[in-house]
Amino acid sequence: MPLRLYNTLSRKKEVFKPLKNKQVKLYTCGPTVYWYQHIGNLRMYLSWDILKRVLKYNNFNVKHVMNITDVGHLTSDADTGEDKIEKAAKKEEKRAEDIVKYYLKVFKDDFKKLNIIEPDVWPRASKHIKEQINMIKILEKKGFTYKIKDGIYFDTSKLKDYGKLAKLKKEGLKEGKRIDKGEKRNKTDFALWKFSKQPSKRQQEWKSPWGIGYPGWHLECSAMSSKYLGKQFDIHTGGQEHIPVHHTNEIAQSESAFGKKPWVKYWMHGAWLLFKGEKVSKSKGGLYTISELEKKGFDALDYRYFCLNKQYGKPLNFSLKNLEFARNTRKRLKEIISKIKNSREKKNKKNVEAAKKQFLEIINDDINTPKALSFLWDVLRSDKLNNAEKYELVIEFDKIFGLDLDKEEKISIPIEIKKLIAKRQTARKNKDFTTADKLREKIKSKGYYINDTEHGAKVRKL
Repeated sequence: MPLRLYNTLSRKKEVFKPLKNKQVKLYTCGPTVYWYQHIGNLRMYLSWDILKRVLKYNNFNVKHVMNITDVGHLTSDADTGEDKIEKAAKKEEKRAEDIVKYYLKVFKDDFKKLNIIEPDVWPRASKHIKEQINMIKILEKKGFTYKIKDGIYFDTSKLKDYGKLAKLKKEGLKEGKRIDKGEKRNKTDFALWKFSKQPSKRQQEWKSPWGIGYPGWHLECSAMSSKYLGKQFDIHTGGQEHIPVHHTNEIAQSESAFGKKPWVKYWMHGAWLLFKGEKVSKSKGGLYTISELEKKGFDALDYRYFCLNKQYGKPLNFSLKNLEFARNTRKRLKEIISKIKNSREKKNKKNVEAAKKQFLEIINDDINTPKALSFLWDVLRSDKLNNAEKYELVIEFDKIFGLDLDKEEKISIPIEIKKLIAKRQTARKNKDFTTADKLREKIKSKGYYINDTEHGAKVRKL
C-alpha cells in the first residue's frame, strides 16, 4: 500500500519515495503577515497538515519548515507595487515589526483552533537576510544576475528549462522591448534584491554589496528552505496560484545556485476555495476569518470537517449553508462516538486490522480525504463491527482527520439554561415526561440541545 501523491512537476500521481530512506523534508510557503488570513488561505494549511499526518501515519519522520514572509512581498506578487508589510504599517500607523507580531499571533491562534500541527521551524524572511545575500552572490558568480536601476535581477534566458513547472513556452518570453536601462532584459526576469527608493521611507531595509534595499519575495523561500532542509529536499507545497511565478522562480534560482536537479522531488499544490464558483476574495465575497465564523456560531473544527469533504487538489465551494451542513454532520458524528465510547465488548483483531488496511489504501491514494471520511461513516454504520471495534477505528482514523473525535467539547452554559436543565432533570425523576419535553423544547429554543445518555444528560450548543 504505497503512498501515491500527485506531482505538479510531472503532472501525474507518483509512488512517494523520499530522497533518504524514511526521512521526509517538507517545505510549505507560509503567510505574508500583513493582514488576517482568511478561510481560503487556511484551507491550504489544512491540506498540508493532512499531508503531514499521512506521512507520519506511513511511519515517515517528517521535518517541516514553513516560512513567514515579513518583508519583500509586493502588492503585485511580482516586482512592482508597494511592499505589503510596509503598506500595512503606513495604513495602521504602526511599526512594521508590530504589524508582523500581531498578525503572526492571530495566524498561530487559528492554527491551534483548527488543530493544525505546527511546523518544526518558522523562519522569518527578515531574520535571514545574510542567507539571501549569500545566495545572490552565488548566482552573480555563476553569471545569472544583472543590475538595473531598481535592483538586481535573475536572467531567465540563461536557463533552457525555465518554466518547466508551469509548462511555460519559451516562445514569447523575450517579446518586451527595452526602452531604457531601467527595464528588464526579459519579461520573465525577476528581482533578487530591490533597491530602496531615495530618499528612503522604508522601515525595513539592509545594506548589501549592491546597495541598500530588501530581498525579493521568491529568493526568501529558496534561501530559507535550503538552510533548514538542505540544497535538495522532498516536498514543496503551496497554492495553485504559486505555480506560474513564485514556484517557477524558486526553481530557477535554486537549481542555478545549487546545481541540483530536481531541486525539489515532489511539488504539491492545493486548489482554491470558491464562493459562487469563483475564487474567494474581497471583491467576490465569501471572505471570512475563523474569528468571524465563530461569531456566527461555528467552531473552527466545523470548518476543518468541511474542508475534509474535498480532496486538496480540487476546488471547494464555500457557503455558510454548506458550512452549517458540515457543522451538523460533525455534531452528529460526535454524538454517535460519545454513545459507543465506553463499550466493553470484546474486539476481534482481524476485523479491526482489515478496516485499518482499507483506510490506509484510501488515504494513500493522493490524500483522498472525502473517501476516507465516507469510509469512517461506513464503519460506524457497519453491522459487522461492534461498538468497541468501531471506537478503536475512530481513534485510529482521527490521527489523519485531526477532529478530536474522542474529546468532549467544553461549552459555557448560561445560568438560565442550567436552571432549566435542573428543572427538567427533576421532572424526569418524577416521571413527569410532559413537563420534561416542554422544558427540552424551551432549552432548544434558546440554542441548546440535550442528549439523554446512559451516563446522564449531555448538553451541546446548536
